[in-house]
Amino acid sequence: MHKGLKLVCGLLLSCAIVTGAKAQQFTMKISSPTINDVTQEWAKEFKAGMQARVGDRVKVEFYPASQLGQIPATVEGVAMGTIEAVAPASGFLIGLEPRFQVFDAPGLFADLAQAQRTFADPAVRERLATFGASKGVEVIAAWPHGPVMLVSHKAIRKVDDFKGQKIRVPGAAPLQIEPFRKLGALPVSMPLGEVLSAMQNHTIDGTVAAATVFTAFKYYDLAKGMTGLPGSFLIVPVMVNKAFLKSLGPELEAVVREEALKAQRKIEKFGQDDVQRTFEVWKKNGGEVIVLPAPEAKSYLEQVQSVLPNLLKPNAKLKDDYDALVAAAERVK
Repeated sequence: MHKGLKLVCGLLLSCAIVTGAKAQQFTMKISSPTINDVTQEWAKEFKAGMQARVGDRVKVEFYPASQLGQIPATVEGVAMGTIEAVAPASGFLIGLEPRFQVFDAPGLFADLAQAQRTFADPAVRERLATFGASKGVEVIAAWPHGPVMLVSHKAIRKVDDFKGQKIRVPGAAPLQIEPFRKLGALPVSMPLGEVLSAMQNHTIDGTVAAATVFTAFKYYDLAKGMTGLPGSFLIVPVMVNKAFLKSLGPELEAVVREEALKAQRKIEKFGQDDVQRTFEVWKKNGGEVIVLPAPEAKSYLEQVQSVLPNLLKPNAKLKDDYDALVAAAERVK
């Protein structure tokens, strides 16, 4: 009887140890420079999906509006493993992985829905998972935040209006800089958290971002003209530290990837509606949403796309990524 009791207690202790190991809790902090937008909606869906599947085994925490630091610091934090994930505009990941600049090539997509379908394409997702692999990071989701818009003190109504304007762009890579130089503008790379004061002080004349960024941070108090840049979309990848993913173990690692994609697909309708809602908010606060007339839009695309061959030719990998995106966009048209 005594030996039997010892055996039962031993088995119960072993089960407790195994259960405790399986129930180890992980925290996944996700940083974003924006707030009240499609990125926050993705985080909400992702968190809910994780909670439903694994309970408290992975605690998802979302920090919008650069609460964990400005973009360069949070990108470095993910690479170093002090932050688990970050979701900025792709341009700010180029310093870590130059291949991210391909998303800034103008004219890749005709509209937001086509861009969404492209980034859900299995071949594109497989390719994106290799971005930053040598730097210890991985992309688990990516979506178009919205069409690229330009808010400026002097409204842009035609291609010639770009000339001489100092315009903030979300990165310093050639694919972000050279198209604007071709238009005669003076592009300046600057983290989102520094842009508002730069606009207030007239250090810059205008800034490029998604429309939801401009309404969330009330840029309509500074300038009224918001111009759509034809064929251009701001892409947001969710970049995760690979060591963190591996630390979860195969089961939880797979769940994170699956729920990241599910959340990405769930926010597509929200993303489309949010752009229209944002335009209405902009107008309600005295702003104007400017669409370039067809001849001006054609001229814009011709000029900005004319720089692509020289930028892509020296970089075989970048050209391969560009061609793959173009092919995928054509497949899902």
